[in-house]
Amino acid sequence: MADIITVDDPDDPRLGDYTGLTDVELRRRREPAEGLFIAEGEKVIRRAGQAGYAMRSMLLSAKWAEVMGDVIEAATAPVYVVEPALAERVTGYHVHRGALASMARKPLPTAAELLARPGTRRIAVMEAVNDHTNIGAIFRSAAALGMDAVLLSPDSADPLYRRSVKVSMGAVFAVPYARLENWPRDLETVREAGFPLLALTPDARAVPLDEVAPHRMERAALMLGAEGDGLSRRALEAADTWVRIPMAHDVDSLNVGAAAAVAFYAVTAGRGDGGPAEG
Repeated sequence: MADIITVDDPDDPRLGDYTGLTDVELRRRREPAEGLFIAEGEKVIRRAGQAGYAMRSMLLSAKWAEVMGDVIEAATAPVYVVEPALAERVTGYHVHRGALASMARKPLPTAAELLARPGTRRIAVMEAVNDHTNIGAIFRSAAALGMDAVLLSPDSADPLYRRSVKVSMGAVFAVPYARLENWPRDLETVREAGFPLLALTPDARAVPLDEVAPHRMERAALMLGAEGDGLSRRALEAADTWVRIPMAHDVDSLNVGAAAAVAFYAVTAGRGDGGPAEG
C-alpha cells in the first residue's frame, strides 16, 4: 500500500511534479523532458493505471482519498493529501475533481514499428494539430471508432498533456501513437508500409469519402490538418488521394475534431472483426 502523507506547505519539493500546471509552455517542455504526465480525475487515473503507466505519486484532497482507496491500496508511489486551497496554490487552478496523479511516460515506438504491428490497418496521421482540446477529441474518436494507431507530425501537440488526456477521458491511453520525425518526407514510410494516404480536405477537387469507400481498402491512412489551416500544400502533394466530407447548406467545413469522427467512421465502418469490410 502507498504511503499517505499529509502536506501543508505549497513549497514542499515532493509536490514538484504538480507545480504550475496552467503554464502551458513550461509544462510542454518539462513533462516530456522529465518523462512524466499528469492524469486528472478518478476515471482518467484509473485508465492510466490500467493501460500500464507507472504512477510516480498522487495528489488528493482528503475526501478523494476514500474514493481512491483501492488505487491507493494497490499503489507503491506516495500519496500526498492536501487541502483544496493548497492544491490550487501548487497547481495554479482549482482542482475540481480533487484527484491528480503524476504518471511515468512509456518510450514511444517508432512509426515503422507501429505500422508493422499485427492488426494495424487503419491509422490517422495528424499534421500540426497543436490544440490540446482537438488532440484529445480526435484520440477519443479514434478509440471509439476503431482506428488502430495515430501518427503525429513533429509540431503536433502532446497527447499526454493534461488537457488532451482530460478531453479524451483517457482514450489517449487506448490508441498507440508515434511521431514522424521528418515531415512530410516520412509519409513515404507510411506508403511503403502499404497504407494509401488519404488527405482530408474541403477542396472541391477532392473525392467524396463514400465514393472512395476507404472501409473496403486493405489498409488506409487518413491525413488530418490543423484547425483553420488544414493540411499544408506539401502534405497534400504527398497524398495519394484527396478526400472530403460532402457538406450541405453552404457549410464549407467542420471543426477538425468533428471531421475526424465522421471520417473515422467512414474509414472503419463494417470492420466488426477488426479487419476490412467485405463487399
